[in-house]
Amino acid sequence: MRKKMTEKKISIKDYINMAGRDVFGKVLGEIAQENEKVVVLSADSLASSRGLDFQKNAPDRVFNFGIAESNMVSSAAGLAIIGEIPVVIDFGFLLAVHCAEQVKVDICYANKNVKLVASATGLAMGSGGPTHHCTEDISIMRSFPNMTIVSPASAIETAIATRLCILEHKGPLYLRLARNVSPELYKSADFGFEIGKAITLKEGKDIALIATGEPVYLAVQVAEALKKEGIDVRVINMHTVKPIDKEVILKAARETKGIVTIEENNILGGLGDEVCSVVCENDAFCKVRKIGIKDKYCKIGPTKELWEYYGISETAIKNTVKSILK
Repeated sequence: MRKKMTEKKISIKDYINMAGRDVFGKVLGEIAQENEKVVVLSADSLASSRGLDFQKNAPDRVFNFGIAESNMVSSAAGLAIIGEIPVVIDFGFLLAVHCAEQVKVDICYANKNVKLVASATGLAMGSGGPTHHCTEDISIMRSFPNMTIVSPASAIETAIATRLCILEHKGPLYLRLARNVSPELYKSADFGFEIGKAITLKEGKDIALIATGEPVYLAVQVAEALKKEGIDVRVINMHTVKPIDKEVILKAARETKGIVTIEENNILGGLGDEVCSVVCENDAFCKVRKIGIKDKYCKIGPTKELWEYYGISETAIKNTVKSILK
């Protein structure tokens, strides 16, 4: 699934030290002035989901549904029927869990051109507890036919992905945004972002780390640390979880001694399971280990502390890599 770049010139300097949701809000505000078909739907989360720039530029194309999230998603499908491009912005746990039936039936089954944009994904709202943790969304959204899932890993990647997802991609799409600021992975905007095509950030012959979203930078850090120990690590940014890039997975399976997947999601039904399916179904005969939330409801606490506690950490990944190489 090849998606070309939009015509607007994107500069990396415009998004320095910005979190994913902030980048999205800025780009969405620009889109408001570029395409009058784009409309935004929110459920009392316009500010936290960064839709205020769009509202400023196109106030007549913003609809606030209060706490009626399910009605909001169904209404988005209706707007798509009449030719609008609905962008639904809300917390991930509401879109993926609370609105699952409407996403399944009204958007995916009907195959409508609706963009579901989720902020506060993974453990971003760590202090909110399990009701506000969003560690099932990839698993849930993956199970719906027609759904595309994009999870950018850096500011510039989020800017490019936002434009492609809203303006060029056709059909149901779930865009998973980071709440925190992550160090930039790229030196320019010309790194060839395509929906459905992973990006190999670093080549390596010993182990392949395949990550999505915010954990991608963690994978880069681990690769740099292991290089000092003589372990050559490949790092793959799987920014599109569905449709997944099978070619890059099989290449890694055949050229390295094993794969470690890293995600801020339950390991059941997430990125790791999809990688395992690709490897097994193609007889690639490669060891695969999954780093993520191991089928638990997580404790309450700061996001990075929860990452460390549940093994989404440099130490845990290094130990996993070494266990494969033994």
